[in-house]
Amino acid sequence: MATWKELEKQLTSRLTMNRPPVAVTFLDAEPAGIARFSGTEPAGCSFWRLAAAGRTFYTLPADQFNCAVGAYTHNVQLPPDRVHETEEMLGMMFNLGYVRPEEVPNIPRLSKAPTAIVYAPLGDSPVAPSVVIFTCRTSSAMLLNEASNRAGAGNALPLLGRPSCMALPAALAHGTVTSLGCIGNRVYTDLGADELYVVVPGPKLESVSEALGVVVSANAALEEYARGRQSSLSTM
Repeated sequence: MATWKELEKQLTSRLTMNRPPVAVTFLDAEPAGIARFSGTEPAGCSFWRLAAAGRTFYTLPADQFNCAVGAYTHNVQLPPDRVHETEEMLGMMFNLGYVRPEEVPNIPRLSKAPTAIVYAPLGDSPVAPSVVIFTCRTSSAMLLNEASNRAGAGNALPLLGRPSCMALPAALAHGTVTSLGCIGNRVYTDLGADELYVVVPGPKLESVSEALGVVVSANAALEEYARGRQSSLSTM
């Protein structure tokens, strides 16, 4: 079994990314020896940004309270004095035409609320990741998806959209998913206009990394082949 640091090195050498992969681990108990997050953030996906910047820490369910949608996808129950925020947020989204009421039951969510969530750059992860978030451009997303299919970690889900955070429970339940993100996430994480997410289940990461070596090599050969055909057969 390769270490997380070795896997990060393998993956980042084969993919074009501006940020390191982020490991997210859902736990049933608070971990020892890991810093507890101190402060507030507007949404759970904000923690992705902090981890990508090099921080390792864990959060508690209360740290999800500022985002009613993120609390929903993480199966976190808001306290009685804040339950109305879910209705208010959804009401605003319904009125704007951003989402329809009948879509809500189909949004993936964790099967149970985690007691703690660990966030870290993949190479620094102190625990085995539940999922790993890749922020990448479309060319790298293509390679990761091909590698996931080769490794048996793919799925038949369509391209995911809003909310971005549903990609985590979706990957846990179904396999590697690709998400275009959502406008809130793009603000909270500084996601680039040309970037999207690929989320890989942690237990499948090593097999995906191994498959990626084959996929990258194959794509390089096929690119050369296609460019030759383009040069010789294109007449316009």
